[in-house]
Amino acid sequence: MKKALHGIVLSLSICVSIPALAQNEQENLPPMADIDEGDWWVIEDLEIPPAIHLEAVSMLELDDGQVAIGTRRGEIWLVDGLLDDDLAADYHLFAQGLHEVFGLARKDGVLYATQQAEVTRIIDSDGDGTADLYETVSDDWGFGSEHEFTFGSRFDPEGNIWITLCLSGSYTSDFPFRGWCLRVNADGTTTPTCSGIRSPGGVGFNAQGVAFYTENQGPWNGACGLKVLRPGGFVGHPISFPWYKLAPNMGPQPAQPTDGEDGRQYLDAERIPQLIPTSVVLPYKKMGQSATAILLDESNGAFGPFEDQLFVLDYTLSVVMRVTTEQTAGVWQGACYPFRQGFTTGLLGGLLSSNGQLIVGGCCRGWPTRSREPYALQRLRWSGKTPLELLEMSARPDGFSLTFTKPVDRAIAADVASYRMETFTHHYWRYYGSPEIDQTTPTITKARVSADGLQVDLVIDGLKKGHVHELHLPGIRTSDGESVLHPVAYYTLNQIPPWK
Repeated sequence: MKKALHGIVLSLSICVSIPALAQNEQENLPPMADIDEGDWWVIEDLEIPPAIHLEAVSMLELDDGQVAIGTRRGEIWLVDGLLDDDLAADYHLFAQGLHEVFGLARKDGVLYATQQAEVTRIIDSDGDGTADLYETVSDDWGFGSEHEFTFGSRFDPEGNIWITLCLSGSYTSDFPFRGWCLRVNADGTTTPTCSGIRSPGGVGFNAQGVAFYTENQGPWNGACGLKVLRPGGFVGHPISFPWYKLAPNMGPQPAQPTDGEDGRQYLDAERIPQLIPTSVVLPYKKMGQSATAILLDESNGAFGPFEDQLFVLDYTLSVVMRVTTEQTAGVWQGACYPFRQGFTTGLLGGLLSSNGQLIVGGCCRGWPTRSREPYALQRLRWSGKTPLELLEMSARPDGFSLTFTKPVDRAIAADVASYRMETFTHHYWRYYGSPEIDQTTPTITKARVSADGLQVDLVIDGLKKGHVHELHLPGIRTSDGESVLHPVAYYTLNQIPPWK
């Protein structure tokens, strides 16, 4: 299916799913933590020409070192110099007249843009550096309001862009496939893939090539989270069920969730085969409040010790979070960790380049943010120094394994008093968000430290399936007294690993 794109009207809305609040809501956001992160990863302001209002919401590194930037205002800019050592950059307007470019991909040298109503192939047919041909690849979904955001991935190995479609409202799906994930092939083939989406903020792949998206707190979502997009799956919000009639490849419609005070997602996942529990909960306000883009570190160590890990941006708190994922008994789960705060605008789009530059951008309109700049483009660079951090928290049958970036003091790390753990879960119900509920306090009975001091296995009495396990490391330090930079992690334990 090919047709020219005409007359797209730009939207002035932000990618959140609740109406804009009064400005004083901004004053009620959590303050920044008192942690000096700048010695390790340095924030730099990148140059934006005064005539360009750059609300960057998607980015793509091109083969020649250029960066393509898609904007909320419907433009695509090609930028030289963003990945160089200096802060200067050269901007060239490649395409315009689009509708909120929340996804960029490239195939055979051609750019593809995911915008609200379609995936579009964009071609410079006369070679003058500016697009002159816009072809619709797929528009096999409905669109009717500024709230209905559409996010797109890069191409997967099968030639598909994974798109996530925001609902028409927190409680409505007014047009086909609103609240679904679809896969769009470059040839136009469009495949319904998952139901149950509410308000996505980004979509991407982990190091194993598995597709995930960020979901935001609201009905049927007690907190923000990272969710896996498994073909045939249902990720939690049932309002999009009517579109199963248009998706025979998906099989039968799932059963309705339990709802009400007794609703728990992990319990319904045992009853509803299609239901996929949240892979990694991003605890509300503790980590972020509006999760957006997903970035994979493929820099071969140029960005620090976090190769193959994910970084998740947040609009409201203007922070970057770090995430690790693993598969247990066929279910994806993992942990999230604080990483870097202090950005000057709400973060919507980003890029972690092959040479280890983390570029972020966004804006500050439509919804409160902790930062005040109307738009910005900033770069996060590793200083070359490595702090003591919890590199990864992974599940064991009897507890958790902790890997650190530096050797820890073995005597201190062997003392169970150096750790603290609580657990919680959320209501799984139709109401907006959820408090933390069903809290427990597991007992850490043993801490086994490796000979090199880089790994600690915690033996824990009281692991809770379906709960977030909040781990604090108040006593851990190196032998020369360096403390953990971010001494907290949150592991979502969907499955307790079996003994092998």
